[in-house]
Amino acid sequence: MSLWHGEPLVLASKSEMRRRILEAAGIPVVVDPADLDERSIEAEHTRDCTAPEKVALWLAREKALAVARRRAGFVLGADQTLALGSRRFSKAISPAAAREQLAALAGNTHALHSAIAVADGQQIVFETVESARLTMRPLSKDFLDSYLVGAGERVTASVGAYQLEGLGVHLFERIEGDHFTILGLPLLPLLAFFRTAGLVQS
Repeated sequence: MSLWHGEPLVLASKSEMRRRILEAAGIPVVVDPADLDERSIEAEHTRDCTAPEKVALWLAREKALAVARRRAGFVLGADQTLALGSRRFSKAISPAAAREQLAALAGNTHALHSAIAVADGQQIVFETVESARLTMRPLSKDFLDSYLVGAGERVTASVGAYQLEGLGVHLFERIEGDHFTILGLPLLPLLAFFRTAGLVQS
């Protein structure tokens, strides 16, 4: 017997990790990435506010609404931003850029802000932002060389140039926050919304 009582959830993200998290929780998923120009959306919204958690939420909303224009049912948009103090990071565009990011993060504590938004039609019916704090240990040049070779192109696939579920775990000495938030999908508040909406058995 399935705990999910609705049509498959539309995931407006190409993130393999988000899809896997949802499916492991028993939620059937249809993947339909929004494919938006995220940097343009950031530039438009950050004229008034540069708070990284707000940027993540704006992007999650825009992704959900973009896909909801062509899809019926509930559409889940998600985004994650990383901030080191007042400096906000985006995905590295190359391994060289990833090295620069990791060098800046090494020995410091940064914040990950994971936002989700659920659209039904052209309305956002649920949204939240959850945050975690991660302390990266000092990193030697030799370690960075080995890490970048081992991680390969995956360093450009996520903000911060790491995946905590893979080799990225070697970068850290302390992690504070919910595991799902760090992976980019605040699952517990999302499930609470689905229970309220009658989509998940309570």
